[in-house]
Amino acid sequence: MGIIVWIVIGLLAGWLASMVMGRGGYGVVGDIIVGLIGALIGGFIVGFFTGNNYDFSASGFIPSVIVAFIGAVVLIFLARTLTKGRTSL
Repeated sequence: MGIIVWIVIGLLAGWLASMVMGRGGYGVVGDIIVGLIGALIGGFIVGFFTGNNYDFSASGFIPSVIVAFIGAVVLIFLARTLTKGRTSL
């Protein structure tokens, strides 16, 4: 898969996850980073439950966005759980 497609998948997944989880997005760069890291997490989760590695390049665009979205939601949840109670200065 080309780098442009990875960026688009990351942007879509990160933006969708941030909207679903509330509090708005993280900006274009933040959404891309959350989506790309979410794609790694989502690939690991799908691979864990199916017993084989998730192949983003063979799965198509929409399934890849869905897997990246799932991972991004998990990432946002974990980040908010770990930083809960912290106040900004």
